[in-house]
Amino acid sequence: MPHVPTNNRTMFWRIIRGLLGSNRSRLLVVLLALGTGAAITAALLNLQVDAKRRLTTEFRAFGANIVVSPRQVSGSNSNTLDYSVRQRIPTDLQGQHVGVLAALYVVADAFGPGSQTASRLVVAGESGDYLYAEITPHNSGSHGGIFVSSSSGKPGCWVGIRAAQHAHLKTRDLLTLRMESREEICEVDYIRSVGGPEDDQITVPLDMAQRLAALPGRISLLQISAPGTTAAINRNIVDLTRLIPDADVHPLRQFTETQANIYNRISGLLTATVALVLVLTTLCVMAAMTNVAMERKNDVGLMKAIGGATRRVLRLFLAEAALLGLTGGILGATVGLVLSVVLGKAIFGVAARLRLVVYPVAVILTIIVSIVGAYPLRRLANVRPASVLRGEA
Repeated sequence: MPHVPTNNRTMFWRIIRGLLGSNRSRLLVVLLALGTGAAITAALLNLQVDAKRRLTTEFRAFGANIVVSPRQVSGSNSNTLDYSVRQRIPTDLQGQHVGVLAALYVVADAFGPGSQTASRLVVAGESGDYLYAEITPHNSGSHGGIFVSSSSGKPGCWVGIRAAQHAHLKTRDLLTLRMESREEICEVDYIRSVGGPEDDQITVPLDMAQRLAALPGRISLLQISAPGTTAAINRNIVDLTRLIPDADVHPLRQFTETQANIYNRISGLLTATVALVLVLTTLCVMAAMTNVAMERKNDVGLMKAIGGATRRVLRLFLAEAALLGLTGGILGATVGLVLSVVLGKAIFGVAARLRLVVYPVAVILTIIVSIVGAYPLRRLANVRPASVLRGEA
């Protein structure tokens, strides 16, 4: 008696091996359907997860998504903030590192080398650990990427393409900025074109703009780049409003909403495609299992005739389906993850990263599809042993 459970398990797996090897051509068809479905599912799910994580980080290159500006109070003419507000912003929000850029915007007269005619231009003094994509190669941390030129010893500045054309400036020119009786000189290190208002501005170190405007310790606003979904960014805004009650904290809708819209469209399309692939895979497995059910009537009738319970007989076929799903899922998901890298490079121009969390999800979905596809085997429960033994089945 102690050996009965062991013998039952041994016989169970022996029968499973017999079922799997009874019709190898049909087995390969089922494995091919499951493997193909798992490959496509894993590839699309990996692209979907990668797109979400990539969008929340890549969108930071387009600029800030949260702005802290002076609160408009009735009877107050103040349009600047004290720089100490910067110190109240944490380096992490919702567990994510954020970039902060302090800026002061003033209008000054710009004189190119040897020019006596002033060009009235916007001067943006910036300081922080975050800047636009064009400036990040020069980012030097707390100084916001503005560095001291080695050639002239003057502070470097960046000039927008339209501002440079208006003031007839080129790289390495000395630029003189005047505001009332105050004057500052910088060297043009970079002429940039970003397709936005920055093309009409001159970017200088924050302290230079403060001296030029006679506004020491003052800034116009803080630009914050916080990664995450739209919901996470909204939670960050709530936290910042609580930390800085004397300022106005609001999102840049064109970034947060665009990010959400792009991801929702990509996610919706990929999810619908995955669902369609799983349904088609299930139908393919069902078609194959219908033929299997017809072929195995005699085997089931014989099992029942020698005392096999219907529940145990069905358990055999479900175990067979689960093993097929596991094998097809493992092989297909492996191929699918590699395929997603190729698809990402071909479609988006950037190879998708392997998100290993997708692998078990794709395998589990394939097992479920295989078990659901084995539904036609339930008709074997109605097989009568007597009919089989008389040759009527």
